[in-house]
Amino acid sequence: MGTYEALVHDYESGVGVTRTSMPAVDPGANLAATLPVWALSGGAVAAFGAAADRRRVAYGSTPLVSVPDPGRVAAAFASDRLFRRNGLPAVGFAEFSGFFRAADAWVRTHANYPHHRVRLLAALELPGDATRAALESRLAALPAAEVEARAHEAGAIAVRVRAETEWADSPQGKAAASGPLVAVETRADEGVIRSRSAATQLLPLRGIRVLDLTRVIAGPIATRALALLGADVLRVDPPQLPEIHWQYLDTCQGKRTTLLDLHTDLPVFRELISNADILVTGYRPGALERLGVQPSEISPGIVHGRVSAWGERGPWGDRRGFDSIVQAASGISLIEGMPGNSPHASRVGALPAQALDHASGYLLAAGLLDALHAREGDGLGREVRVALARTGSWLLSAPGRTPDHAAAQDPDQRYAVTHGAVATARPALAEYPDHPWPAPPYGEDGPAWLPRPDGSR
Repeated sequence: MGTYEALVHDYESGVGVTRTSMPAVDPGANLAATLPVWALSGGAVAAFGAAADRRRVAYGSTPLVSVPDPGRVAAAFASDRLFRRNGLPAVGFAEFSGFFRAADAWVRTHANYPHHRVRLLAALELPGDATRAALESRLAALPAAEVEARAHEAGAIAVRVRAETEWADSPQGKAAASGPLVAVETRADEGVIRSRSAATQLLPLRGIRVLDLTRVIAGPIATRALALLGADVLRVDPPQLPEIHWQYLDTCQGKRTTLLDLHTDLPVFRELISNADILVTGYRPGALERLGVQPSEISPGIVHGRVSAWGERGPWGDRRGFDSIVQAASGISLIEGMPGNSPHASRVGALPAQALDHASGYLLAAGLLDALHAREGDGLGREVRVALARTGSWLLSAPGRTPDHAAAQDPDQRYAVTHGAVATARPALAEYPDHPWPAPPYGEDGPAWLPRPDGSR
């Protein structure tokens, strides 16, 4: 048995997200770790559920208050281990992604996407057909800090594994830990306040349009959560950079999907964004502007959600990153590896799920719900931001470490739902037996909105 602490949003008091005690529950064995992963996971889902209830109450409906089911939450967070396609599991990390020994410390790389693999090999001056053995040999000859610097310069992704104290004392670590867990800022631009007449208790976002420009896990989790509540979510992907297919199938339930090249189809994109209520992006700061989309062209009064790896401020604000990379740089990998917390440890580890990604996704969804509610009161636009490193700093500072824990078990198959050849996890909220529909064929929809239920534009 154990006690988890929910993350409760309280934007009105300006404290961002705080911790409060919840009743003792069984956190289960699926998220077993040294760090309190269940507290983060259950709390993030609870925050999302509470924000959904605030919206329900706002238009006079009955809330659906419930304590997160540990099994459902664990299955949702460890969905990569529950996923099956034609009976086969997902391949989580590519050949050149993972922990490697450098000359003086560990490094962790991320090369799941082909373009990141190409950049990593180029940064290390290896040929495009290099083998894993060649990569290991090359990394072993270089200092870890040099590997990190080379990768950053080349647009590749690799970091030196650090101890938590080193990360906490660094400028980038201090920047990542600063500010609220979910940052919400009000802009001066004012837009149309939409009618809530289409909303229902289970679909409190019915009639709301969400333009989804996110990939990988955190952003797609946030927009999938909004789709669960009835929003018309249109995911936009660049045709030249296909998403990892199993990952897409695991995070695109309840959405529509289109392919759009923002370099050549900006008028179409501007039309989409001008009629959206929520925009969610996973781009680094300034990316939309570099594509030719200026802030003045974004729909007035829109709620803009942004997810990043390191936060938008600080020396690493412009760097690429993923959950596994944040774990490695921030000290989590050493904590989950061997006792001693030394960069020279003989074993490094990882959380039992991509918990920073998933938790950040649910927290972003909660922030977007609250920002949308506030916007409907005054018509003003909002910015909502989360960062994987900020979520990681919460986990590192939370009480309740259990270094003597059993290995995490795979989620129970009863929390899976199967559609055709694909099995995925059920929604984290127990009130919903399934997502509105399984992930549609990649890019099958046109770049256009569905008519609003109330007939408005």
